[in-house]
Amino acid sequence: MNKKAVVIGHGMVGHRFVQVLRERDATDQWQVTVLGEETDAAYDRVALSSYIDSWNRDTLALTGNDYADDPMVTLHLGDRVVGIDRVNQTVTTAAGTVLDYDALVMATGSYPFVPPVPGGDADGCFVYRTMDDLDAIKAAADKSPGSAGVVIGGGLLGLEAANALRLMGLAPHVVELNPRLMHLQVDEGGGALLTRLVTDLGLTVHTSVSTQAIEAAEDGSLSVQLSDGSAIDASVLVFSAGIRPRDELARECGLELAERGGIFTDRGCQTSDLHIYAIGEVAAIEGRCYGLVAPGYTTAEIVADRLLGGDAEFPGADLSTKLKLLGVDVASFGDAHAASDGALEVVFNDATKGTYAKLVVSDDARTLLGGILVGDASSYGTLRPMLGRELPADPASLIAPAGAEIGVGALPDDAQICSCNAVTKGTICGAICDGATDVPALKAATCAGTSCGSCIPMLKQILAAQGVEQSKALCEHFMQSRAELFQVVQVTGIRTFSELIAKHGTGTGCDICKPTVASILASTSSDHILEGEQAALQDTNDHFLANMQKNGTYSVVPRLPGGEVTPEKLIVIGEVAQEFGLYTKITGGQRIDLFGARVEQLPLIWKRLIDAGMESGQAYGKSLRTVKSCVGSTWCRYGVQDSVGMAVELELRYRGLRSPHKLKMGVSGCARECAEARGKDIGVIATENGWNLYVGGNGGATPVHAKLLAGDLDSETLIKYIDRYLMFYIRTADRLQRTAPWQEAIEGGLDHIRAVVCEDSLGIADELEAAMARHVEGYEDEWAAVLADPDKLRRFVSFVNAPDELDSTIAFDESGPRKVPVLLGTPGFRSVTESAT
Repeated sequence: MNKKAVVIGHGMVGHRFVQVLRERDATDQWQVTVLGEETDAAYDRVALSSYIDSWNRDTLALTGNDYADDPMVTLHLGDRVVGIDRVNQTVTTAAGTVLDYDALVMATGSYPFVPPVPGGDADGCFVYRTMDDLDAIKAAADKSPGSAGVVIGGGLLGLEAANALRLMGLAPHVVELNPRLMHLQVDEGGGALLTRLVTDLGLTVHTSVSTQAIEAAEDGSLSVQLSDGSAIDASVLVFSAGIRPRDELARECGLELAERGGIFTDRGCQTSDLHIYAIGEVAAIEGRCYGLVAPGYTTAEIVADRLLGGDAEFPGADLSTKLKLLGVDVASFGDAHAASDGALEVVFNDATKGTYAKLVVSDDARTLLGGILVGDASSYGTLRPMLGRELPADPASLIAPAGAEIGVGALPDDAQICSCNAVTKGTICGAICDGATDVPALKAATCAGTSCGSCIPMLKQILAAQGVEQSKALCEHFMQSRAELFQVVQVTGIRTFSELIAKHGTGTGCDICKPTVASILASTSSDHILEGEQAALQDTNDHFLANMQKNGTYSVVPRLPGGEVTPEKLIVIGEVAQEFGLYTKITGGQRIDLFGARVEQLPLIWKRLIDAGMESGQAYGKSLRTVKSCVGSTWCRYGVQDSVGMAVELELRYRGLRSPHKLKMGVSGCARECAEARGKDIGVIATENGWNLYVGGNGGATPVHAKLLAGDLDSETLIKYIDRYLMFYIRTADRLQRTAPWQEAIEGGLDHIRAVVCEDSLGIADELEAAMARHVEGYEDEWAAVLADPDKLRRFVSFVNAPDELDSTIAFDESGPRKVPVLLGTPGFRSVTESAT
C-alpha cells in the first residue's frame, strides 16, 4: 500500500516539495494530499508586484500547480487546516475533512506582522502578502486617485509595496523606524543613495520615525500620526513591517517551537515529532528561520529526500539578494556589514552616476567576504560566486569604473551560479556538454534561471566561455544581424528587398527577414510602406494599415496626440462607430479603438476620420503608438509643467517612426506620475527645473521600469536627447527587440547609451539628429496616402477577411456587369447608378 503524505500549505515551497517528491518517487511510494488555505493554487509570491501589471492571476501561476495529470497527488484549495492529532496522525480542516498521514509536512509559511498601533484596524489599512490583498488595496486606491498612500516599513517588501501604490496611482510615503531603508541589506552609504534614488522616482521617505496612531475620518481618509509630530493624510495604509512564521498549528498540537517563533527542526527538517517535518519560512532549522525562497526550496528538497530514504541535511543558506526596486538595482551578499573579525571594507561611491559599491574582504584583502551594490548591480553575478574565495585582482579594481572584471572562466566548477535552485557552474557546463546550446535549453536541463531570473546573463556568459557560438544571423537568408543590415542599407542606398537579398543574402526570403527589411527601409526613408515592391514585404497589419482581430475583422485607431481630443472629433468617432457597427473601447494609451471593420470598409472609415482632422495612429505598426499624458500644470493643482503640450509635441514629432519594435511614451506633469511614464520606452517627468528623461521601460511578459538618462532638462535639450536615443536604438537593436532588452544587451549598457546620447562619445550626434529631422520633414499620413492613390486603394477589396456576409455592389468593368465587394469610386469601375441600363 502507498504511504500517505499530507502537505499543509500550497505556497512556492509546498509546491516545490510536491514536485521534487514526485520526480524522485519512481515507484510511487507516496500518495500526496495538499491542503491550501488560499483559493489560488501555488503562485510566484516573489513576483507578486507583477500582478499589478495585468491583474491576471494566471500570470503568477507556478507550472503544474494543479497536478491535473498526476493521480498520486490530490489538491484541496480554500480549506484551512484547524487541527492536528499527533496521536492518531490525522489533520482536520475547517470543512470537516479528516485525513490521516504517515508523514506530515508543514509548509504554512509566514504572515505579515502588524505593529500594535492605535487605529491599525481601521478601514483603509492593509497588509501586502497575497493577490487578494492587492485586489483590496486596488479597490481602495481607485476611490481616491492621486492621493497619498503610506507604507509602514522600509525593507524589501515595504519598497515593493510602495511601488505597487505608485503603480495604482497613489503618491507613496514610506515610514521606516531605522535610520535607513533596507537596513538589513545595505549599510549607511548604500542606504543614503537608495533613499535619494527612490525619492527621485516619486517616493517620500520618512526614516528614524515610528507610527504613533492612525486616525480615520468620516470620509474614509486616514491621518497617520508620526513620532516626530508630523502627520500624513492618506487614503490607503499598508503594513510591511516584517513577517512572522505561521506556527499556530504547531503550537496547538504541542510541537517544539524555536525561541523566536517557528517550528524547531534538526538539519533534516524533522520536528520534535518523528512523523512531522517543517519546510520554508515556518521551519526554524536548529532554531533559525529563513525568509527567502532559495533556502525554502532547499528544505523542500531535503524532506523529499528523507521520505525516500535519504539522509540529506540543511547545508546553510545563501542569504544574498539581488532585486530591482522601482527600477533601482540593489544587491547584498555575504558579510555585507563587515561583522567578521578583521574584515576590511572597500567602498566606491559615485553620487553623480547614482552608484554605490562596497566589497568586504579579509584582513589580507585577498578573500571576498561580502558586498553591497546599489544603483548598478551588474557585477553581482560574478562577485557572489566568489564568496569565501581568493579574488583574482585588487578588490578596489573590481568595483571602480573601467576596472578589472571577474570573468566566468575564473569561477570554479562548484561556484553557485543560480542561488534560487542551487545550480553550480559545473552543472551548467555539464548540461552544455550534453547538448544544451542556448539559455532556454539550459533552463530546462538545470532549472537555473527559472525562479528570479537574475542569473540569466551569467548563463549567456558561460555559453560563450564554453565556445558555444551564439549566431547573430537574422535568418537563414541573411547572415548579418538586423543592425548590420541597417548599416548596409544606409551605406549602399539600396531601396528594395530584391536588390538587398541579391547582393547581401541568399534565396528568396521568409516571414522573418521580409518584414524586418521592410522596417529598415521605412526607417531610412519616408516612402510609403505600400509603395511598389515594399508592399509585398509587410505583415497583415501593415499590409492593411489596421490591426487584424481574431474574427478576421480589423480595428482602427485614430491618432489623438497626448490624449487630447475636441468634442467635434469625439462626435465624428461616435458617428463612424454607429454607422459601421463598430465596438469602441478606450485604450490604456488614451486612444479610442474601433473594432469590427471589414477590409473594404477601412478606406471609408479613414476618410470620415481624416475629414474631421484625424490621421492614422499607427497602432498596427512597429512604430510610435502613443504618448500618454496627465493634464499637467494646465489643470492639475500639483502639476509643475505643461505635460499635455509636451506630449502633443512629442507625438507629432515621432508619429510614423518605424523601429525594431513598437514604441510608447508618457509625459507626467509632476512626480506623482499619473501618466505612468516610467512604464514606457520614453518617459518624461516634470520637475521644478524642467524635465527628467527616463528610457527603456516596457510592459509585456517581463515588465521593466525605465531608467533615468538625464535630469532637469530644458525642452530643447529633452527633444534633442530623445532624437538621438531613438535613432541610436533603431540603428543598433535586434529584430523585435524592445528598448529594455536592448539597453541590457548593448555593450556597456545604459552608461554607454548615456555617453552616446548626452556626451556624443561616438561623434554621431549630428548624424542621429539629422536622420530624425529627415523623418519629421518627410512624414505623410499613411491613411491619407492610400486614399489619394488608386493603385493602393485597390488593395482594400477582400473576401478573405469578411466575417459572415459581404455587402455587394453591382459594378462594371471591361467584361461587363458583375457582383463585387468594391469601394464605390474606385477608378476603373462604374456603379449601376452611374451607368445606362
